Amino acid sequence: MAGEISILGLLIEASFVVQLVMLILVAMSVMSWTMIFRRRKALSDAVVDAKKFEDRFWSGVDLAKLYNEVSARASNNGLEALFKAGFKEFARLHKTNSRQPAAVMEGTQRAMRVGLSREVERLEMHLPFLATVGSISPYIGLFGTVWGIMNSFIALGAVEQATLAMVAPGIAEALIATAIGLFAAIPAVIAYNKFSHQVEVLESSYANFVEEFANILHRQAVANNGDAA
Repeated sequence: MAGEISILGLLIEASFVVQLVMLILVAMSVMSWTMIFRRRKALSDAVVDAKKFEDRFWSGVDLAKLYNEVSARASNNGLEALFKAGFKEFARLHKTNSRQPAAVMEGTQRAMRVGLSREVERLEMHLPFLATVGSISPYIGLFGTVWGIMNSFIALGAVEQATLAMVAPGIAEALIATAIGLFAAIPAVIAYNKFSHQVEVLESSYANFVEEFANILHRQAVANNGDAA
């Protein structure tokens, strides 16, 4: 209990600059944890939604029927968004270029590539902030430490007989800034690495679906072109 009171006392007695550094680091840590929880839920939901849609897509359902189901929802994310973008563009182009399967598929794949880019961007939301917190927090804490130690030695030079007890509190409060910086940085780095890997896995899954869906549409375009001929 005494240690806790001592640390609290050091925080209260710290210089303005060190207190400001600590306040910034605490704010960054709070924001970081908030975004960690949000990204964790968003990525978990994305994995579940992708599995559900893939099961529905490969169940043999008619693509037009599936498109109507997806379009009826208020919003679409992940594979649903890619499917909707691809099928919508395919149907539009097929009406005007039914005898040119290559042109139809080029436009369809372009629409799905744009959709894939948007989905990856959505999945990566807040990750740059976590990377920033993880990289700069230790340096901000180190700045507070250097400033506190510098002030301690300046005060030490102003007295004739210096003792360790005179500089120990200043050095201790300065080191707390480094500790808070590490406390903010370590979870952010761990979360960033974990979420980045999850985004890479999802992006690969999305890209594979785009290729497989494009092959299905290509076969339909060629078959319809043969029937028209």
